[in-house]
Formats: sequence, structure tokens, C-alpha cells
Amino acid sequence: MKNQTFATRMVLLAAFACVSVFLSRSENAMSRPTQQSPDKPATPTAKPSDVTTMDSIVAALYDVISGPAGKKRDWDRFRSLFIPGARLIPTGKRQTGEIGSRVLAPEDYVERSSKSLEENGFFEKEVSRRSENFGNIAHVFSTYESRHKAEDAKPFARGINSIQLMNDGKRWWIVTVFWQAEASDNPLPEKYLTK
Repeated sequence: MKNQTFATRMVLLAAFACVSVFLSRSENAMSRPTQQSPDKPATPTAKPSDVTTMDSIVAALYDVISGPAGKKRDWDRFRSLFIPGARLIPTGKRQTGEIGSRVLAPEDYVERSSKSLEENGFFEKEVSRRSENFGNIAHVFSTYESRHKAEDAKPFARGINSIQLMNDGKRWWIVTVFWQAEASDNPLPEKYLTK
């Protein structure tokens, strides 16, 4: 019986030691600034007017990807909105019928989208928003409409951008943009189309 109690105590002490080491490492990791990998350029400096408020950073996100055919986008401005390690994640139904997603870094988005946006013209605007925030984090559920020309009467696509934001005490950063386009079998609910 005594040996069982001693063994139990030893297991508990070992578990406590492991948890203590894990928590200590987690705290140290959170207190250290994120290191930029040597093969990636540093985040460009943002325009203060783009990152001062939640409204301004969301507006900048829509503005920077929008423009007529033949217009080069300001990709450094785009990059400046995202915190290091940020992700853009489109999701939707695949040709197989399964729902899937793809995880992109901001640079992946630039490489995959710049040619199409600049050749075909692309204007995306927010038409409705729901926001929640607490402390330094915020979530914006932003309904969008996409057009090839600003004057097009009807959008060719609509959907929702789920945007996660963080304020570091100096500015807002985009952490994640996770989106899904509307489909015939998944129309936008009316509540996400009203201001």
C-alpha cells in the first residue's frame, strides 16, 4: 500500500513538472517577438491611416485588391496589413462535392491572384458587417460583393469574409481572412445583407 502511494506521488510530481515546463516555454514564446525567417522580406511599413482603426484596416483590405483591368496593385500596401504568420483561407465546395479549404500566406495570395486581378479588373466592396471585439482581438464578419468593373450593375460573386484582427497597442493587424462565396445551394441569409 505504501509503495502504491509513493508511486502515485511520483507520477503526480512528474506530471506537474512536465506541465510546469510546458507553461514556462509557452510564456517565454509569447513574450518573445516573432522572428522573421531570413528568406522572407520584413513586413512593409503600413500607412498609419490604413491601420489606426478596425474600420480603416478593413477598408484598406478591400481597397488594395480592387482596381480596373491593367492597373498594378500596391502589393506592399497589401502585405503591410498582415501580421507575420497571417493566413488567408478560402473555403467552399470542391468538384467532388466535399467542402474543403486552402491555407495561404499573404505572399501566396499575391502570387496566385495578382495576374487575374490585374488582367480582368476586380472591385470588391463590403456591403454589411457584424463585429465583435474583446481586449486586443476582434472578429469582423464582412459580407462582400465582387465586380469586374466598378460600374457593373450586378456582382459576379458575393460571400462572407471572416476577418480576425489584433491590436498590438500601436496599430491593427489582420491575423486571418477566412472566406466562402455564396452558391445557389448556399445563399447569403438576409441578416448578412443588411447594415
